[in-house]
Amino acid sequence: MKVYGDEMSASVARVLLCLHEKNTEFELVPVNLFACHHKLPPFLSMNPFGQVPALQDDDLTLFESRAITAYIAEKHRDKGTDLTRHENSKEAAIVKLWSEVEAHHFNPAIFAVIHQLIVVPLQGESPDAAIVEKNLEKLGKVLDVYEERLGKTKYLAGDTYTLADLHHVPYTYYFMKTSHAGLINDRPNVKAWWEDLCSRPAFLKVSPGLTVAPTTN
Repeated sequence: MKVYGDEMSASVARVLLCLHEKNTEFELVPVNLFACHHKLPPFLSMNPFGQVPALQDDDLTLFESRAITAYIAEKHRDKGTDLTRHENSKEAAIVKLWSEVEAHHFNPAIFAVIHQLIVVPLQGESPDAAIVEKNLEKLGKVLDVYEERLGKTKYLAGDTYTLADLHHVPYTYYFMKTSHAGLINDRPNVKAWWEDLCSRPAFLKVSPGLTVAPTTN
């Protein structure tokens, strides 16, 4: 498997986390985001939307990080961490449910905050405080749901770590470096969950590459 992207990208890190959880060998092929190499024809032939990551596995090419993690988790279902609970259809459905929550409720809000506080300054511009405030409010409401859920189960989809948790990790890592980390730390169940996620061996392998957060998908 070849993963095309930059390890500082949250979406690339999402894929790398999955590969490490599955103890799967891969090659990371660097794509210089600051030089906009993801907008050049060679990369656009893999992802016409010009966003990292892209994955090549023999004759298969995929883009969109969550589609890639789903493929890796399914292909290597019998290796490493069971990220999909594939042997139990009801548990697998709960994994998909909370994965959808991450994609449609958590990610849009936290992405907007990270973009304004980390990416926009890298581009030499000033963050839009109104966008930050609006999305912090949205994120807080999502985390209230998580706080209740995590009072009942150790992880979002049950008592085992799955893709539903993994998908949260890179952007939460960046978020915790902002002045708004209290949104996590002030919710005891969410805080304990996050501390668990960022102590995993796979994360410890990926985290050194998470230095800044360019726009990805």
